[in-house]
Amino acid sequence: MANLQITWLGHGGVLYRSPGEKWLWVDRWTGAPTYAEAYRAPEQVDVVAPTHGHFDHVGNDCDDVVALAQAGGQVVTSHEMSLYLAGRGIDAVGMNKGGTFEAAGIKLTMVHADHTGGITLTGSGADSTREVGCWGWLIEFEDGTRVYHSGDTDLFGDMALIKDRWSPSIAVLPIGGHYTMGPADAARALRLIGAATVLAVHWGTFPALAGRPDDLARQTDATVLQLQPGDTWQAG
Repeated sequence: MANLQITWLGHGGVLYRSPGEKWLWVDRWTGAPTYAEAYRAPEQVDVVAPTHGHFDHVGNDCDDVVALAQAGGQVVTSHEMSLYLAGRGIDAVGMNKGGTFEAAGIKLTMVHADHTGGITLTGSGADSTREVGCWGWLIEFEDGTRVYHSGDTDLFGDMALIKDRWSPSIAVLPIGGHYTMGPADAARALRLIGAATVLAVHWGTFPALAGRPDDLARQTDATVLQLQPGDTWQAG
């Protein structure tokens, strides 16, 4: 069995290539100015697991999720987003926080995030939004490796339950600030979560997202991965 590989796609997007050679896509946004061009045409899609409906994680009208689903991926999402996707011809698994669903041998447990999650709706005059919730994922891969992918969130005290319940070895956390927590609170989050390795995302895309991995590294004992969009890190 291979080792887990994690690729930062740019902004909040991450591609996980599992030990069982399944490809899990989380929050791919091909419209990001920093999107990794090598991953614009997906080579493989097994599971698609967005964390909320904001355009910078799923595209306007969820177009990036729809494209991945049409390429063969099983979409796992909130109940509310699954209803929206059904209207676009996509059969998605809808769930809610506390639930676990296994897709392509990967276990996805939906956990709390502190954010909003409206889909940007276009095509009928002024843009509008449809709230579908926000969440994070506790991902358990085929070899038992556990990753806490927080999604967009602020710091909250119950992150300590992530450690108590799952003890993930890897965390994927936003650090940009303005719309999510910044580096200082991401460092506090890591103390609650207990992960030894962290991939910082949701930074550098726009001037407002001023947090940087070096800022996080100065405030945590965890190993902070220094990836650029398109770079891949291999566990183990």
